[in-house]
Amino acid sequence: MRHVGPIRITGPVVDGEVMVPLATYEAPLWPSTDRGARVTTRAGGIRTVIVDERMSRSILLEAASAESALAFTSALAARRDELAEVVEGTSRFGRLRDYHVQLTANLIYLRLELTTGDAAGHNMVTLAADHVMSWILEQWPELEYVSVSGNFCTDKKVSAVNGILGRGRHVICETVIAPELCRKFLKTSPAAIADLNVKKNLIGTSLAGGVRTANAHFANVLLAVYLATGQDAANIVEGSQGMVHAECRDDDLYFAVTLPHVIVGTVGAGKESGCVQENLRRLGCLEPREPGDNARRLAAITAAAVLCGELSLMAALTNPGELMRAHVEFERQ
Repeated sequence: MRHVGPIRITGPVVDGEVMVPLATYEAPLWPSTDRGARVTTRAGGIRTVIVDERMSRSILLEAASAESALAFTSALAARRDELAEVVEGTSRFGRLRDYHVQLTANLIYLRLELTTGDAAGHNMVTLAADHVMSWILEQWPELEYVSVSGNFCTDKKVSAVNGILGRGRHVICETVIAPELCRKFLKTSPAAIADLNVKKNLIGTSLAGGVRTANAHFANVLLAVYLATGQDAANIVEGSQGMVHAECRDDDLYFAVTLPHVIVGTVGAGKESGCVQENLRRLGCLEPREPGDNARRLAAITAAAVLCGELSLMAALTNPGELMRAHVEFERQ
């Protein structure tokens, strides 16, 4: 583990410079992300906003017929306030944000979506789902239990639904870099990065059958931050689904990353170790704030670090041989 930066971040959630811990076995990740931090800091920083937040769990029920399943969904809609009461009675911080239903034959997939304060919320939303399941079976005894998780969540699996409905915190980061900074720090041009983003991230990923994703290596930096801050590392599966957008604005490079499901928390399982506590403290994510604000701060910092790593790698890929030279230098000694 090493700290990279400082990364300068601006926006409603974070405003200032932070050193970001990255825990990884891939040694070039540190200097590469650090290069992205240097150029974006000199360009004025990374503007970061959180679009949405929610954690989900989908329960699975079985009705006698499709007609009965449809009747249940209509009845449940009329009792949304009761559903919210059941959810909110299970936690001090869990609040029902929304729910969605999918019917397949006589099967009912009910996706619950909660805000979960400063916790990532896996256990909080599962506890709520357990209670909701019990309440539904009491109110509609004609239905049958199948599972407290029906994979419409979707937890730690590649899917389209998380990008569409949201799971975790939806973060967008953007920066504008002048051409002279591109040449000095990234050894490339705004036009070369924008062109490569279309041909590699967009067209290449489309040819590969990517699902709501177009990026070079979100997973690398996500995993490094997750491990350093005590997160559930398996969440990089859905977390690495996200988009890079790059375009030339006059002579400048506009570069942005969109991560629809950054799943992080500053309390809960994995946060007990001294190393994790120290990292969260240095990131300013253990301050006395309103519930959820520390986790939002961590999500914004995580996404900004992803942008730095993505920008640096994309720049390297515009130059023949640069990527492999870095790996040889740092990993083949």
